[in-house]
Amino acid sequence: MSQADHSSPLTQKLDILKGVGPRMLPKLAKLNLYTIEDALYHLPIRYEDRRQLKTINQLTEGQQQVFVGSVLAAGETVTSRSRRRIFEVIVGDKTGKISLKWFRYRKSWLQKRFPIGQKAVFIGEVKRFSAIREIHHPDAELINTTTELSAILTSDPLNFGRILPVYSLTEGLSQKQIRKIWFGLIENFPQYIKTFLPLEIQQKHQLLPISEAITNVHWPENSTNLYKLEKGEDSARNSLVFDEFFFLELGLALKRAGVQLEKGIAFEFEHKYTLPLSKMLPFKLTDAQRRVLGEIKHDMMSPHPMHRLLQGDVGSGKTLVALMAALIAIENRAQVAIIAPTEILVEQHYRTFHEWLDKLGLKTALLVGGMTAASRREVLSGIADGSINLVVGTHAVLQQGVDFHHLGLGVVDEQHRFGVKQRSLLKHKGANPDILVMTATPIPRTLSMTLYGDLSVSVIDQLPPGRKPIATELFRPAQKQAAYTRIRNELEQGRQAYVVYPLVEESEKSDLQAATSAAESFANEIFQGFRVGLLHGKMKSAEKDQIMERFRCGDVQLLVATTVIEVGVDVPNATVMMIEHADRFGLSQLHQLRGRVGRGADKSYCLLIPSANYSDDARKRLAVMVQTEDGFRIAEADLKIRGPGDFLGTRQAGLPDFRVANLLKDMKLLESARHDAFDYVEKTDQLSKPEAQSVKEELIRRWGSRLELASIG
Repeated sequence: MSQADHSSPLTQKLDILKGVGPRMLPKLAKLNLYTIEDALYHLPIRYEDRRQLKTINQLTEGQQQVFVGSVLAAGETVTSRSRRRIFEVIVGDKTGKISLKWFRYRKSWLQKRFPIGQKAVFIGEVKRFSAIREIHHPDAELINTTTELSAILTSDPLNFGRILPVYSLTEGLSQKQIRKIWFGLIENFPQYIKTFLPLEIQQKHQLLPISEAITNVHWPENSTNLYKLEKGEDSARNSLVFDEFFFLELGLALKRAGVQLEKGIAFEFEHKYTLPLSKMLPFKLTDAQRRVLGEIKHDMMSPHPMHRLLQGDVGSGKTLVALMAALIAIENRAQVAIIAPTEILVEQHYRTFHEWLDKLGLKTALLVGGMTAASRREVLSGIADGSINLVVGTHAVLQQGVDFHHLGLGVVDEQHRFGVKQRSLLKHKGANPDILVMTATPIPRTLSMTLYGDLSVSVIDQLPPGRKPIATELFRPAQKQAAYTRIRNELEQGRQAYVVYPLVEESEKSDLQAATSAAESFANEIFQGFRVGLLHGKMKSAEKDQIMERFRCGDVQLLVATTVIEVGVDVPNATVMMIEHADRFGLSQLHQLRGRVGRGADKSYCLLIPSANYSDDARKRLAVMVQTEDGFRIAEADLKIRGPGDFLGTRQAGLPDFRVANLLKDMKLLESARHDAFDYVEKTDQLSKPEAQSVKEELIRRWGSRLELASIG
């Protein structure tokens, strides 16, 4: 995302800075800092208010505080509860005392550092435990015992008397060192960063030039609103965030415009197959399915290729909508390709599509990696001569040698398992076919517009009638017998159950109970008399098929499985799922797993069994699962717990990386930037007007080859 050309001072190595020598360079490299531009964008993670040093009686609990105190007592003690050793220093001034505690320390170093009478500036978060206020692992800057407060504030202007930046560090670096280096950096280099944002947009949002914004983020003026600064809502940071978002959305707007400029297939409708299918279906489409199908039909009638994301919670009926779209393409003598990430999901889709297309006199084929050479040749021949109307497969469909006679529609299921590269490969299997992307991982609308910025978004926000809520309960490991009783009750009533494990087999590094040994234990002891099956990722395709078929037809009553059943398995008679070591799964994964039950008319249950000791984050995830079945609420919670980087996998999505912006925190700025960017692309005829020349050059610099648009080169 560099703004700098090779002759610019911004590309120079950091050893041109005062204080950066051969021993400092490797430390900065650990922070991925190599050039002046890298350093300018290494922004503070928070700030300390050192405009005034507080007295001890003025300290506010729950906040980072800066104060001066003298050491009154110091030494090692043992806590009464946990018998844990701690080092405690009591410091005081004329107004009071406070306790400082270290739980990880070198005793000799702390004793030498804090002799009785030593004066220091202390920085840390103040906590209260009953009547005692204390700070854990504070930072301390030792000062002369005779120095007055007023003299401290003026003697070291880089470290006192102002709002100070706090940076992320690595071993061997101190805040004092990095502030000194960065002060020289900010004095000499921000002016080389140019602002490329169009002037009218800068003025509209009262944004600062980038050089000024960079300066103010590193070294805020003392008059800066500290509350806004700490919240990341100050004008300097907002200017940098908007700049990043604008160029991100500009790229997405151009991608969308490129799609709209391409010639596609304008499909026509005579309802040759969709009408007979709707008469055969044992149920009616929901209002949400009909609305989304209308949006898809509108796109398919257009002379430009459809690029649409279909988002719908587990069990909302996306597959049926995709089937209807497929029949529209087939009616127009075009072929359809459906790709999914796992063979189990592919086989599930194949069964569904084959069942209905067979009744309509149409031909469906399956294409996966483990086929015999003869079967593969037969399928490839049918795809090439057009006799196969619809092919369902894994990424095997995208490989060389798979040549379509006339591909009109490509459907990508579970998009979060594929990147844009796979979407592009599918698109190139035909002459600009329509592309429908489906996901059951709900993503808040603004984020989906960014992650899939070149796609239009449709949401099925309604479950089919008759779907009953799934009762989700959390059992402690000690309560496992109660969970087994719940499963046994369901099995005795002729229903079926899943037990899900994170691992296939025990490893030396893991304390997780293995699915394989659990299946044996269930069959021989706990659920003796019931038919138990085992399904995991290391089994051969034929074995998986056989087990799933036996479970589907009721021959296997209890299926012990790893997460290979996360997507696509549909057994309406399965009413209970127990998830072992539920704390080891992500929220969206738990939600996907839970969606395997609750598909029939009977009440269903999801029983969560965490490990004996699990983290606070896992506790939050499991609490969310118990509280709601709403996929969008679950996605929002997942975003807050994991953060947008992990949740979205932006690198896989082919987006430029963010250096300042946070997709979750800065959503309002993202919406504004998106609106302005799309307007600007339209107003400047895809950046072809002279006034957009510098904006276009900067866009190409930031996006590099990811734009894939010859029209803006």
